Amino acid sequence: MINFRAIVNVLFALMLFLGTSLLIPTGVAFIYQENDLPYLLGCSIGILLVGGIGYALTRMQVELRIKDGFVIVTSGWLLFATLGALPFYLSGYIPSYTDAFFETMSGFTTTGASILTDIEALPHGLLFWRSFTHWIGGMGIILLSLAILPLLGIGGMQLYKAEVPGPSPDKLSPRIRETAKLLWGVYFLLSAIETLLLWLAGMTFFDAVCHTFGTMATGGFSTKNASIGHYNDPLIDFIIILFMIIAGANFALHYRALRGRLDYFKDPEFKLYFAIILLAVAFIGLDVLAVTGYDWLLTLRQSAFQVVSILTTTGYGTADYESWGASSQLLLLILMFLGGCAGSTGGGIKIIRPLVLFKFGQAELKRLVHPQAVLPVRVGKKAIPKEIVTNIAGFFLFYVGLFVVGTLVMSAMGLDLITAIGSVAATIGNIGPGLGDVGPTDNYAAIPVLGKWFLSFLMLAGRLEIYTVIILFSRSFWQK
Repeated sequence: MINFRAIVNVLFALMLFLGTSLLIPTGVAFIYQENDLPYLLGCSIGILLVGGIGYALTRMQVELRIKDGFVIVTSGWLLFATLGALPFYLSGYIPSYTDAFFETMSGFTTTGASILTDIEALPHGLLFWRSFTHWIGGMGIILLSLAILPLLGIGGMQLYKAEVPGPSPDKLSPRIRETAKLLWGVYFLLSAIETLLLWLAGMTFFDAVCHTFGTMATGGFSTKNASIGHYNDPLIDFIIILFMIIAGANFALHYRALRGRLDYFKDPEFKLYFAIILLAVAFIGLDVLAVTGYDWLLTLRQSAFQVVSILTTTGYGTADYESWGASSQLLLLILMFLGGCAGSTGGGIKIIRPLVLFKFGQAELKRLVHPQAVLPVRVGKKAIPKEIVTNIAGFFLFYVGLFVVGTLVMSAMGLDLITAIGSVAATIGNIGPGLGDVGPTDNYAAIPVLGKWFLSFLMLAGRLEIYTVIILFSRSFWQK
């Protein structure tokens, strides 16, 4: 049975966190003395008041069950997008609430798809909030809440399982709250290092912070209309490429590295992840060089940046990849589906899943020859439990099915096939820029209103690994 009072209580608690988070961009707006200050401050105070009163009225001690976890996680993300859009909408900088919701959902889910045609027209407070939504959503709204709100310590495992990406979430500590603290600690440390490096490389401190939010969360919101291409700086490109690779890897590996255990190339998923980057950069670099005849250093730099940006689902841009050859664009589309590693801030299917399915296919081929043999599915030296293999196969089926249905829906709304494919692949994979009319030099402003709400749903489904959202549409889920 679902405990609705406990769910509402936790949602009010999350409102307290959201209202507190809004105080940070409010401080930025105060420093710059711009006209977004009253809207950010008003939204923060209003959300804190409603959240505080609601939490006090519904407070109770209860063990959360797995069903409660699914409802809380999905509802929590919807709540954050719904309320987080208010500063954009009430200030008038995004006059349509649909557009404000789309932009905010894109931020929290680290998608980076934007409807803004002039990003630099936004005041600093709203620009900061736009990028900050990435950073909050990157490691996870619920995961951060588990780290800082003791009231969510009860039943935390159910929330952790429902939000953290990957077929089998890594626990760094027996206690979920401690795991959340450790992961967020690593996240914060890496973010601080990148901010410092970008600042030293020539960005303003404000831009360095905002672009760090977009990099470490693999989000992609920039403070510049031309994204990272605005700077045209090899050093800045290199720093962001490095940290996109870091953000696309399993954060459990980073935690172990900080404790002196460099296990990166002992991990089968990371080895495949790194190999894909090298091979894709080489292929696209040679393809672009053969077609355009650009300077090879510039070609290598742009190819590396776009490959890493798309694979890690960050979505930053330094070049218009739609001007590249068809084979390079097709490879980038494939990379959109792959995504980063499990346990990273990246989106997509996650590299571990295709790897497990490939190993499963190998085992099935051997079983045809040796039908009586016991052939476990192994990744490295680790045997993958049968239920995990089944979970991965089901996820893959749902992901592809949702992509096909989504493409049909967007095509029915009048989008051409390339744009429909690109928009769905880019939103369900939490990437941002796609193909066609939503490519790297375009945005989502021209998408129909219903299309924006549908793509917002795909962003949420992709960020929460599909199962967490889709299960709420099951009749059996709501039965006693």
